Amino acid sequence: MNPKLTAELAKLDDGIPFRASTGHVHHTWAKTLHSRPELYIQPETLEEIQKVVTLARRCRRRVVVVGCAHSPNDITCTSSWKINLDNFSRILNVDQEAKQVTVEGGIRLNHLNLQMKKYGLTMPNLGSIDNQSIVGAISTATHGSSLSHGLLAESVLSLQIVLSNGQAVRCSPTQNTELFRAALVSLGALGVITEITFQMTSFSHIEWTQSLEPLSHVLDNWGKDLWTQEEYTRIWWLPYMSRAIIWRAHKVPPSTSPRSPPLSWYGGAVGFHTYHNLLYLASFLPPILPFIEWFVFGMQYGFSVGHATSGVEELRTGLLMDCLYSQFVNEWAIPLAKGPEAITRLSAWINGKPYSAHRIPFSARGLYVHAPVEVRVSDTSRNRDNTTRPYLDPTVDDGPTLYLNATLYRAYLKDPPCKERYYQAFEYLMKEMGGRPHWAKNYQTVMRDEFKNMYGGRLGDWLLQRQKVDPDGMFLGDYVRRNLLEPEKRLPLEEREVKRWKVSEGGEMWVGEVQREREIGAELSEGGTKVTFSERKDGVESTADTGIKAEPSLSTKSSDESFDRVQGEEAQSMFLSQKTREENGWERT
Repeated sequence: MNPKLTAELAKLDDGIPFRASTGHVHHTWAKTLHSRPELYIQPETLEEIQKVVTLARRCRRRVVVVGCAHSPNDITCTSSWKINLDNFSRILNVDQEAKQVTVEGGIRLNHLNLQMKKYGLTMPNLGSIDNQSIVGAISTATHGSSLSHGLLAESVLSLQIVLSNGQAVRCSPTQNTELFRAALVSLGALGVITEITFQMTSFSHIEWTQSLEPLSHVLDNWGKDLWTQEEYTRIWWLPYMSRAIIWRAHKVPPSTSPRSPPLSWYGGAVGFHTYHNLLYLASFLPPILPFIEWFVFGMQYGFSVGHATSGVEELRTGLLMDCLYSQFVNEWAIPLAKGPEAITRLSAWINGKPYSAHRIPFSARGLYVHAPVEVRVSDTSRNRDNTTRPYLDPTVDDGPTLYLNATLYRAYLKDPPCKERYYQAFEYLMKEMGGRPHWAKNYQTVMRDEFKNMYGGRLGDWLLQRQKVDPDGMFLGDYVRRNLLEPEKRLPLEEREVKRWKVSEGGEMWVGEVQREREIGAELSEGGTKVTFSERKDGVESTADTGIKAEPSLSTKSSDESFDRVQGEEAQSMFLSQKTREENGWERT
């Protein structure tokens, strides 16, 4: 163990466990990226989390929080300290009358829903999977597919977050509102979210139907009742066959008897492995992909238009889907009204139509892609105004949102040959449609200036909060720096990526570097602002002149009095000034 850490542990000697191990190898769920954190830490109490943060500050280390690592990009990669909250996942309080639950941040969505069934409650909406932690799901703007719902984060009533000085701070729409808006989609870059109060709904079943339809049916009914006929709707588009599977569901009483659907073809062993091997073969013979689309989805959903199946399941399981294999995912949010144009143009490009039919300046010659393209919707504009909206909410500002997700499978962890060109073309079109990429996906052509234009003043507000609560960059990594921050001299604890290389088990090994360890008492000058690290005689340690003080006793206090926030004109001198905002073109929304 690092000598500095050993010394600091001896200084604390507070009886609070520090549950750290070495030698852990982290990888994303899809094994797209791997990294080797210096320490892998699994705390079990709030005091233990505060101790980790205190030690990281003293040892000059970055801290990264990870759940199931379902995001295939590098947002959770680190060579520094990694916290996993799987053992910090208790249900703290259930209010059955108000249908609200308070939980620790590490709880997985599947476990939460299973436990809430006992109380007659369930989450009102889910994405395609439920093995994420609740913090990971809200921090990356996870969504489902319903115009009656927005992001999962819209059901968050309040949260508690441990900041870089070790304080546990509560925030909500009425308490520390700006921090609340920043933390709802935090990208893990503000602190450790330790507690969430979530609005549930009554437990129910859903009855769903799915049918195979021509793409023309989807486009013709787009502006009619395609998305509003039922509470939940999603579509899988098959680009080579010009067909789509339309899945719809509505709630039914829990007394409704479950009805299992017909056996899924690739849900069984034969279909699963047949599809997987065909995708692997296509890595060497891409022209067979149109045949694979016809054969696999014919076996799964039927070969004739109009073929339909149905079922009745619990809401908590019926909204889910099987992700099957390792994959790249590239999902964008665009205005729902632009969906027909986007699908028509992308279809023309994939199928090699003349440039005039798609107007995408990348050649599709010799390129073949995987199916399906996932098509989902949400509407965050229905009931959340700009005073409580997450600053980094990628959905459309003033209307319903369409999500298009270009999925590419990595059969036996082999990258498909079409990835670079397909995603270049796809992202070009999404930008033309006024889109924003999903934070947890594999977008690859978006530059920081484009993000600034996409989010305007809300990005500036998020950056102000990030700098205010973490001035030394304890929670700042290369993902946030290259996407959202100017390429200036890095912060004291910030981690930068230094190299990657291919690994034999598939994907890439990610290596980062935190600046060299600083001695206590060293003075640093970052961006013209003097930052002092010192151990004061009164026993109170300060990470920077932010007005936020950490208690060495690692108290669990989390009320207003524990967060001495700097307001008004004082904030301008310590963080980004109004002049900086104007120079960067940030206007407050």
